[in-house]
Amino acid sequence: MSKIKIIETGFDGLKIIECTKFGDDRGYFMESYNYRDLKQAGIDIHFVQDNQSRSKKGVLRGLHYQNAPHAQTKLVRVLAGKILDVVVDLRKEKATFGKVFQLEMEASSQQLLVPRGFAHGFAVLSDYADILYKSDEFHYPDFEGGIIYNDPSLGIDWQIPEADRIISDRDKKHKLLQHAQFNF
Repeated sequence: MSKIKIIETGFDGLKIIECTKFGDDRGYFMESYNYRDLKQAGIDIHFVQDNQSRSKKGVLRGLHYQNAPHAQTKLVRVLAGKILDVVVDLRKEKATFGKVFQLEMEASSQQLLVPRGFAHGFAVLSDYADILYKSDEFHYPDFEGGIIYNDPSLGIDWQIPEADRIISDRDKKHKLLQHAQFNF
């Protein structure tokens, strides 16, 4: 029996991965990452770094990416709380270039596999949220990039009123998609 279920999103390489939970009256057990199971499902990625954050309600992080040759694939999961996870396809050769994919995620068996060439961000919808993501490339600050969270061409509904959004100064300075520098 497969321990994972892969759900296609309509974006090449962007996948929802659902892990099987085994539960009883004590709680549950779940393999949140198993290289062998993913490889059998056609996902052969060697992750090299885990990143974890805790954010309070209203925090909006993103939209971030890391340019080639240090572009990153991410496997995103919520450990506690609820978020709106948002990605934008920056791969110019794809039919989905400039398109947005959004997914409400909470602490569950669900994860989002975000391939290289996407900008990624999230907004915290619960009192707080703990996020964990694996990355297949190390962090290189000199290769960072970003798209402004409120780019009108993207039309993202972050599900948080503008006045209640908590955004870093860095994220407020990102450029519109049409002016951003990326090399995917």
